[in-house]
Amino acid sequence: MRNPKPKEWQAKDYSQNYIADYKPFNFVDGEGVRNSLYVSGCLFACKGCFNRAVQSFRYGKPFTQELEDQIINDLAPEYVQGLTLLGGEPFLNTEVCLRVVNRTREIYGTKKDIWSWSGYTFEELLQDTDDKLEMLSKIDILVDGRFELSKKDLNLQFRGSSNQRIIDVKKSLEAGQAIIWEKCHDANTQYEQIKKQSLI
Repeated sequence: MRNPKPKEWQAKDYSQNYIADYKPFNFVDGEGVRNSLYVSGCLFACKGCFNRAVQSFRYGKPFTQELEDQIINDLAPEYVQGLTLLGGEPFLNTEVCLRVVNRTREIYGTKKDIWSWSGYTFEELLQDTDDKLEMLSKIDILVDGRFELSKKDLNLQFRGSSNQRIIDVKKSLEAGQAIIWEKCHDANTQYEQIKKQSLI
């Protein structure tokens, strides 16, 4: 795992404006029905990363105007709660992400919420470049922090390891410190692994 200094990694130096995938109308990348954009490229190199191929900034295909239009149109149905940005590292792909975020806000205002996952912590983003701060200021929920294999916990809501947090960005920016999303709840039940039984 790599730990950057403030402003050490800048999107303009790394991003190729590639995306790994786009998944509309899913239920797993945050609350409610969501349209999820997976951007390509990540420098954190967390041990146990489940999506290592996407660490390459050239994985997948270039982001296009056609895809941007599709994402915006897919947000239109009333049952779609919002947009989710994942990766890869969204905050190292701010040109792509801000295009979509700004257009979402322009068309839908606050009717659609915006979630983002990031290897950066909330506190790190506050000390970083203007593009990262702009994007942070325009999203609603940040799931922050590097994945730590030693802290992996399958009972966590929307997170892989216990150091990661689901942060209410608006409240946090107002308070000047990370405020946990009020709907955050983790499973407290451990399920015993089902063992295969011989049929003989």
